[in-house]
Formats: sequence, structure tokens, C-alpha cells
Amino acid sequence: MNVAISNTSEKPIYQQLFEQISAQILNGELESGYCLPPIRQAAQELRISVITVKKAWEELERCGLIHTITGKGCFVAEFSSGETRQIRNEMILKQMENDAAYYKSFGLTLDEVVELLKKIY
Repeated sequence: MNVAISNTSEKPIYQQLFEQISAQILNGELESGYCLPPIRQAAQELRISVITVKKAWEELERCGLIHTITGKGCFVAEFSSGETRQIRNEMILKQMENDAAYYKSFGLTLDEVVELLKKIY
């Protein structure tokens, strides 16, 4: 598990942690059955609050990316390639909905958004 936390980011730390770990799960870096570090250990290594790590782990579990076995830890769930693609697409669509609302608030058209996206992609 490779995570980089930015204290200067506008994103909450738990969200940074959630996004990085979920990306690692969905792109196959963290394989099914991989045991995430215990919450206290992760908090200590990342120098963040236990509550912050707990919130990220809970969000990962809510999304079905990990599961907890009492007394043993949190493990990456097992997915077929189709399930991985579906979960990834659902997460991306949710983010894109938020982004689209933001762009619309500036009065941008779809064509303008696409042109801007092409410049940075």
C-alpha cells in the first residue's frame, strides 16, 4: 500500500486515503485478499488521526472494496474483472456528476468542458 497524504490539499485526508487505496484496488495493485494495515498502524505510519483512517476504511467497506474479519483485519474483496470495471465506472460517474455541476455553475457548455479536458489529458 503506497499512499501520499497532502496537508495542503483541499480534499479531506480521509478522502485522499480512500481515493488512493480504492484506485490501487481497482487497478490491481492491491490484490484480493491483501490485508490492509491495522487502523492504528496506518495512522501512525501516515502521521494522521486514527479517526481519519477509520473513516477511510469504513468508506472502502461501504463501497464493497474491502471486508472486515473480526479479530483478523480488513482485506481487499475479491472481484471479477467485470465487477472491477463496474465499481470503477460507478465511482468515476459519481465524481463526474459533481464535476459537471461545478462546470455548469460557471456556465460552461459540454463542448467547452471537453476541450478543456483534452488540454489536460
